[in-house]
Amino acid sequence: MGDYSTEVISKIDRDYIAGFLDTGKRIDGRAPNECRNTEIEFDVVDAKAEGSALVRLGNTAVIAGVKVLLGEPYPDSPDQGVMMVTAELQPLASPLFELGPPKEPAIELARVVDRGVRESEMIDTAKLCIKPGKKVYMVFADVYPLDYDGNLIDASSLAVAAALHTTKYDEYKWEDGNAVLTGKKLDLPLQNSVVEVTVSRIGRHLVIDPSLKEEMVQDCRLTMAVDKNDKLRAMQKGGGSGPLTLDEIERSMTMAIGRAQDLHKLIKETIKARKKK
Repeated sequence: MGDYSTEVISKIDRDYIAGFLDTGKRIDGRAPNECRNTEIEFDVVDAKAEGSALVRLGNTAVIAGVKVLLGEPYPDSPDQGVMMVTAELQPLASPLFELGPPKEPAIELARVVDRGVRESEMIDTAKLCIKPGKKVYMVFADVYPLDYDGNLIDASSLAVAAALHTTKYDEYKWEDGNAVLTGKKLDLPLQNSVVEVTVSRIGRHLVIDPSLKEEMVQDCRLTMAVDKNDKLRAMQKGGGSGPLTLDEIERSMTMAIGRAQDLHKLIKETIKARKKK
């Protein structure tokens, strides 16, 4: 994330990273609008989850696992199922992460990814209802970073989207006042697909898919949730208090839509390859 202490990086490094962008390249050799290699692997925790995916974004790696449980609906939406994203940042992934209750970066990560799924209406939650006011399916997508080298939001969003696409869960029907197993498996009622794309501003430059060192010197970042129809469904600024001009926002949106098209294509191709196995 972009909100960890930037004191771990020296002023010399700051000046070097920011100044290097003036040459049109980044410290890892990428162009400002170039993303790191991205891979998706499915069914990585098959025995403990109804759906799962591992995403590698450069040296950042994230697992998302999906559990589907039975529960009671919220009082204000008795005929709607529940969808929730959680995130856990463990020292295994980075020395920047600490043991203990979820801290602000983990809470922010979960909320930003969750917002993209909700605002895009990726899941038809009405179809998660078994009996209005009584019993619904509750979908929990849990995010676990394995290696952190920047841009956890995008990697986590992609992992959640991929895991949701391949989730299968037990079907229940309402019978004699109880939810009863039918013996069938269901696919999640997906009606959209969404991925998130982050652009960081470093000085006067905009860079997509920031690395960890770039996050540490960024003035701010803008994360955009883009659905399969190239529509922006949510937007979140963070990672610093630096301002963004209208022109910078528009350029960031253009970069995000282009990147999102590649990510949606990657999800489809990886699912297609999985079915052939």
